[in-house]
Amino acid sequence: MSDFATVTADDLVTGEGVALDLPAASLGLRLASGLLDVVITIVSFVVLYVLFAVLGISLGDEAAFGAGIVLATMLALVVVPTTVETLTRGRSVGKLAVGLRTVRDDGGAISFHHALVRSLIAVVEIYAFSGAPAFFSVLLSSKGKRLGDYAAGTYVVRDRVPLRLPPPPAMPQPLAGWAKRADLTALPTGTALAVRQFLGRLPTLDPASRERVGRALLADVLPHVAPAPPPNAPPELVLMAVVAERRERDLARLRRDDALRARLLDR
Repeated sequence: MSDFATVTADDLVTGEGVALDLPAASLGLRLASGLLDVVITIVSFVVLYVLFAVLGISLGDEAAFGAGIVLATMLALVVVPTTVETLTRGRSVGKLAVGLRTVRDDGGAISFHHALVRSLIAVVEIYAFSGAPAFFSVLLSSKGKRLGDYAAGTYVVRDRVPLRLPPPPAMPQPLAGWAKRADLTALPTGTALAVRQFLGRLPTLDPASRERVGRALLADVLPHVAPAPPPNAPPELVLMAVVAERRERDLARLRRDDALRARLLDR
């Protein structure tokens, strides 16, 4: 299976096992976007602090004043960054300005959970320690990961580069019904990449190699699929069905996110 698991340093692998030509963000771009985000966070904190301070003074309650400071800190450092990255699918203001985006390790769009973990770790590695842990982590990581990225299972990529995507595999009709009903969990990055490469090389493989590698990959995929596919289904068709169905479900989730965002913005 190792013959189908190699990838260049600049490849990004989506949850559907599609390699995208999106290189990881460089240290310079990470620093530029991070500094801009820090400035925006500090300004947000100052504005919120002043608002809560005025409110506490007007109420004449020292406890309310202290609670306002804590609330301003939580809003500026955690709530606002988490909300922005969740709604923009990984683009903070700083990342949007320099053309970066946070993605999952398998290349898919991040969720609220990923954004929250990154924001919580940022309080320590960026604000409590003046960014030193984040700087050295990004410097030493092959993918430019800060500690929050390691904890959340994410990393940052350059978003403003041309994409050359191979066509996704079509759903094999004999397995469409099974795939629709199946419970599919996320594939490990290496497995997803190996499946993509295998499906892309199918026309060039001899029958024996196709059968051998297909069954090996299917054995890696089956723990993430329930119920099992029909017993006599060819391995390559099962792999195509899994990849195609996961892609459809991710697209459906993104469409739901867009619809929800549109409703929120219209209010």
